[in-house]
This record gives sequence, C-alpha cells and structure tokens, in this order.
Amino acid sequence: MGTNKVRTSETESRLRKPAKRASSTNSQQAAFLAANAAEQKKGHGTLILDVGQVTVLADYFVIAGGDTPTQVRAIVDAIEEALDQVGMEPKNIEGKREGRWVLMDYEFIIIHVLHERERNYYNLEQFWNHALIVDRNEWLEDDVSQSPVEARTRRTTRRRNE
Repeated sequence: MGTNKVRTSETESRLRKPAKRASSTNSQQAAFLAANAAEQKKGHGTLILDVGQVTVLADYFVIAGGDTPTQVRAIVDAIEEALDQVGMEPKNIEGKREGRWVLMDYEFIIIHVLHERERNYYNLEQFWNHALIVDRNEWLEDDVSQSPVEARTRRTTRRRNE
C-alpha cells in the first residue's frame, strides 16, 4: 500500500513562521500587555520568555499562575481584554473552561496561564531554560491597578505635558 510522504519543501514551509501581519502592536509590546494584565489579576510569578531564537513557535511566551481555576480564568479574561484593546485576537484558546492550564495562541506570542499545581508539576520555565527571561523591570507597569493601556496612555500624556 502507499505511504504518505511529504516533500521536504512542504515540511519546511509548515515549520516556518508565517509572515507577520500588520498590527500597531508588535509581539514584544503584546507580551508586555499580557504580562501586565496577568499582574492586575494577581497572577503568580508572571514572566516573559524571549523564545524567538530557540523555537519557530513564537517570539515570546508569557507564563503566569493562579491559585484557583476561577483566578486562572480571570487572568485569561484580563489578557484577552488587554490584547483586544490593541486589535489583537487569539488564533486559539484551549483549557479555559477547566481553568487548570490555559494556552492562548496569539501567533507570535503564546501565553500559558496555569493553576499553581500544574505550574509546579510541568515547570515550563525549566523546560524552556535556554530561552532568555525578559527582565521584569522592562515590562512591569508602574501601577498595575490600572489597565496596561490606561497606564501607557497616562505615561505618554505625562511626557507630552513635561
């Protein structure tokens, strides 16, 4: 019987990142927005991994933890809202109903929001230990009690007025 062989060029084209779509928000800014949205909802150990040099899957991973499935879902909702405000829609979101490990695929950033038990068990940070961790001071908003978009707008307005 015949076998399903895939030509090398087809395989390579599936592995390459698709061309970046036009957006006012680049992948780094989107990762920063997502991380700050997680912090607003008291996400635990939120971090950003720059994985662009070690995988073709994405430019950045954002990883955050929550104590309960309800908190995990609240973090996911906050991230969705923050990225929606800058015109970004997810390609796919998996695991939201269960609230144990939610994967949000925004094409060039992949966001993992995990219940602490799953986060400790799977230890994604260790699995991706060859990726660079983006310094928290680079992305953390001054006031995480306001939305990331409001904080950025406030800072821009302050600079213009100075």
